[in-house]
Amino acid sequence: MSKTFDILVAGEINPDLILSGDVVPSFGQVEKLVDSASLTIGSSSAIFACGAARLGLKMAFAGVCGNDVFGHFMLDEMQRRGVNVSNVVVLPEGQTGLSVILNQSSTHGIGPSPSNERAILTHAGLISSLKVEDVTEDLLRQSRHLHVGSYYLQTALQPGLPGLFARARSMGLTTSLDPNWDPSGKWHPFDELLRQVDVFLPNENEALALTGTVSVEAAVNDLRQKCKTVALKLGAQGALACRGEESVHVSALKLQVVDTIGAGDTFDAGFLYGYLNGWSLEKALSLAAVSGSLSTCSAGGTSAQPTLEEAMRHV
Repeated sequence: MSKTFDILVAGEINPDLILSGDVVPSFGQVEKLVDSASLTIGSSSAIFACGAARLGLKMAFAGVCGNDVFGHFMLDEMQRRGVNVSNVVVLPEGQTGLSVILNQSSTHGIGPSPSNERAILTHAGLISSLKVEDVTEDLLRQSRHLHVGSYYLQTALQPGLPGLFARARSMGLTTSLDPNWDPSGKWHPFDELLRQVDVFLPNENEALALTGTVSVEAAVNDLRQKCKTVALKLGAQGALACRGEESVHVSALKLQVVDTIGAGDTFDAGFLYGYLNGWSLEKALSLAAVSGSLSTCSAGGTSAQPTLEEAMRHV
């Protein structure tokens, strides 16, 4: 039976305000000039949704934002990139979150300096407000796959997430999870949830922190016992994926990196494109690594996300 959407994303919504140049503030009401400022699509989940739509997948988004400038900006930009946002809850009195990203550059370019000096200031707003009941039965019926990003930020979603994933799988959907970083530093485990996850998508630091291990091999061995497929981002070292006894590694593209914001989310989009189309583990991981690499070629999380045709030139 044909589905309306390839992937339903249950995620957070907030824009990024990226300031580049000499961005170290001087307090005491001292005004400084920066080289550039841009308001772009932010949040792991939204960047992922846009990347997957760019590759050609049919995307729907369930989230919460405010009836404010930032909320309207995000909904307009996501819709313009082919993401269906008709099921986003817009709260009239709510305030959409915002991340201010400070890219320190000694060369006065538009991206971070070669040492990648960056600071992020986030106002949470409604980032944590999505609840399980906002992901409707009708949306699940219309979708092939359910993806959740920013697990540790989506605190209202956490308690019911194992049940939501179990319900989705009972309806024939596959599931994926990108935990992202835990700002609290507590890294509470979620083994019950992982048993309902078909594809787990952490980066190296997240996997080490979550498992309490000190090596990639140990982290992967721990995680592969808990979910079906693990795709681990290793930054400049490429990526590693395992499914059962199968394990593959691919290299990252060697490119001039401008900005790494959203590279991991675009990686997720590439991997899930291959996964949903029945590709081999190695081919899906290669598309993921290529997509993530290409996305670093300009500032912001979505401006350099590749089309499938662009990515396949390197796969």
